[in-house]
Amino acid sequence: MLLKIIALFITVPLIDLLVLLKIANYIGTLETIAIVILTGIVGGALAKIQGLKTLQKFQEEVMMGGPPSNRIMDGFLILFGAGLLLTPGFITDIAGFLLLIPITRPIIKKAISKYISKKTQQGYIHIEKYP
Repeated sequence: MLLKIIALFITVPLIDLLVLLKIANYIGTLETIAIVILTGIVGGALAKIQGLKTLQKFQEEVMMGGPPSNRIMDGFLILFGAGLLLTPGFITDIAGFLLLIPITRPIIKKAISKYISKKTQQGYIHIEKYP
């Protein structure tokens, strides 16, 4: 698993850099830099809006006595998406926006939940309850 994570941290930035260089060659360096800055600004604003909405829904669910686990997952995905948008590159920007858009987030949450359930059933993840 560690090797997969290391490979991911090496290959994604390299691919992102190659895409940035190709786009810079095609549309120009300044235009590419402007797009990267613009996606960072738009993504930051979207992350703030989505984060505040999720926090509000989290507070409402807690006040009603319901479990806020769904909102915790939303908050994590929004935070991770915002982090991806801070990383310069088009691939990370696309992934970041997918995590921030309310329409695509449930699909991603469902995939993550399935993955976690599968790994739990296989015994790779152990969940313990404390009294």
